[in-house]
Amino acid sequence: MESASNSRRTPRRIDPALEVQTEPQELVPRRRPTQERSRRKFDALLAASRELLTEVGFESFTCEEVAARADVPIGTLYQFFANKYVIVCELNRQDLVGVQEELAKFNGEIPSVDWLRFLNSFVDHMAGLWATDPSRREVWLAMQSTPSTRATGAIHEREFAEQVARMLAPLTPDTPRPRRKLMAEVLVHVVYSMLNFSVQDDQTHAEAVAELKRIMVAYLQVAERDSRTQAKKRKRREESERSRETEPAGAHRAEPTPSSRS
Repeated sequence: MESASNSRRTPRRIDPALEVQTEPQELVPRRRPTQERSRRKFDALLAASRELLTEVGFESFTCEEVAARADVPIGTLYQFFANKYVIVCELNRQDLVGVQEELAKFNGEIPSVDWLRFLNSFVDHMAGLWATDPSRREVWLAMQSTPSTRATGAIHEREFAEQVARMLAPLTPDTPRPRRKLMAEVLVHVVYSMLNFSVQDDQTHAEAVAELKRIMVAYLQVAERDSRTQAKKRKRREESERSRETEPAGAHRAEPTPSSRS
């Protein structure tokens, strides 16, 4: 007969990364190395993680295999990363930083008569990364695996969108800042979703990228036109206010009523 102590087993604790968070927080490493030796181990773990993720997918991805491939003790891995969800979030951040640095090179080119050329060049650059580096799609897919990784992915996208919003400001100067922020978030989300779509097995990459460009160009052209419309309305409103201020006294005297004319 099973003892009372065995019948009252401690409930299995759910991994925090799998729990739905009331206030989503970014999954980050326990610490980031500052010394050269530790940085080499940290980088080796991330490189091994990217390689393993590409080979076996996220479900079969384990911290033990990562440590073995990086030739690093498992205890050292856990000094940096609490679990595999934190590792994949760090890989996602690594990819994001690279894209942000590349985007920063083009900062100041919008607005210009060549903003469409810039857009084509940048989309081609990102599409090339996804086409030649399959780990980018694997990282993106892994980020969709749990509530916490999805929340962290959303935080990363918002950070990227803030940079995009700043670059859109000269193109849409009369667009309210909250709407410009939303536009940037929409663009970032669409770009990553379409890049994932472009590298699916049954998809023609070049055709999908061409459709992505059409979507972005149409969206930005409408945004630019709306901003010009807002600028014209603002200008007419300001001119009307100045006109009222400079009118001589009595200029708005009421017209005589029909009874007074008689």
